[in-house]
Amino acid sequence: MSKSIEVQDLNVYYSDFLAVEGVSIDIEPRSVTAFIGPSGCGKSTFLRTLNRMHEVIPGGHVKGRVLIDGDDLYGPGVDPVLVRRHVGMVFQRPNPFPTMSIRENVLAGAKLNDKRMSKSDADGLVEKSLRGANLWNEVKDRLDKPGGGLSGGQQQRLCIARAIAVSPDVLLMDEPCSALDPISTFAIEELIGELKSEYTIVIVTHNMQQASRVSDKTAFFNIAGTGKPGKLIEYNDTASIFTAPSVQATEDYVSGRFG
Repeated sequence: MSKSIEVQDLNVYYSDFLAVEGVSIDIEPRSVTAFIGPSGCGKSTFLRTLNRMHEVIPGGHVKGRVLIDGDDLYGPGVDPVLVRRHVGMVFQRPNPFPTMSIRENVLAGAKLNDKRMSKSDADGLVEKSLRGANLWNEVKDRLDKPGGGLSGGQQQRLCIARAIAVSPDVLLMDEPCSALDPISTFAIEELIGELKSEYTIVIVTHNMQQASRVSDKTAFFNIAGTGKPGKLIEYNDTASIFTAPSVQATEDYVSGRFG
């Protein structure tokens, strides 16, 4: 079940430092939203507030609201671990557990949630998740081999399989292709297009072409200078952002004049 995300006037802090200021954004279910902008403008920091990963960093906290289907992730008594079960995350560098087999990697999160899973249920979940990540045919004969033995692109798809195995509603991706070659990048982009029929996907990317290829909507973040907070400058359908942005800074960025 993919879900809508509604962010209301979110300010993101590292201790006293305001890293991202005043973001309000509505993200539709079953869509891909890309966050673009120059380095250091708060894209990844803001992305991590959507599943409360930001708080893992000492001093990390927010003011404002993040609603998923109307439920405030930061409401009183909300368990961050539960939030992260519903809002999965794929990181910049593929990070399968190197000593675990491919099968164990896929099941890592699911087993935390359901310790009594039967072998046939586990086998079914492994196959379903690896098929969902377009990896099954490549690894089905070596599920007991270490996940760290796969190529970089395969490792990233294994991480996606691990993320979707727990049936999240939202999938966050922080530059998922930046460490990959062009062929692997294409495979991940194709996969994102397929996954959006089931999940709400938010992706941070430095690659303008990637944003224009994979996303339905694009949010442009910018920063006024070092030590200043990142801000959301413009948010619109991706075609509009790239062909007819309404803010000059957006046009300068997407046309390559800075960033």
